[in-house]
Amino acid sequence: MGRGRAPCCEKVGLNRGAWTPEEDMRLIAYIRKYGHGNWRALPKQAGLLRCGKSCRLRWINYLRPDIKRGNFSAEEEETIIKLHGLLGNKWSKIASSLPGRTDNEIKNVWNTHLKKKTQVKRTIIIFPNTTNRQHN
Repeated sequence: MGRGRAPCCEKVGLNRGAWTPEEDMRLIAYIRKYGHGNWRALPKQAGLLRCGKSCRLRWINYLRPDIKRGNFSAEEEETIIKLHGLLGNKWSKIASSLPGRTDNEIKNVWNTHLKKKTQVKRTIIIFPNTTNRQHN
């Protein structure tokens, strides 16, 4: 039987769930000073009781200094719709065209808002006269 990696966050003693402000500051301070070369080794070196995956996702999706906050502009939404039509659910490729936006945030905006918008537009285009018909 082959050996794989140890399951993430199942080790006894690792914190799970919401991050505290103290943990955030510890992660930010460590990455500012040393960078983030090896995510699996980073938590122990930074003095965090977290797994490497949790640290990586916290940094990438919430703590990076270049993250753009707030609602998406109409232009950003149109870019997402256009690129999703070309690329499908390739969120990181779509994110590379929207500086400061994370793939996770783009995926969430697509699933909660934009997918519905595009489905309504397709229905109107495919069946343009169905809403105007009289039913006998």
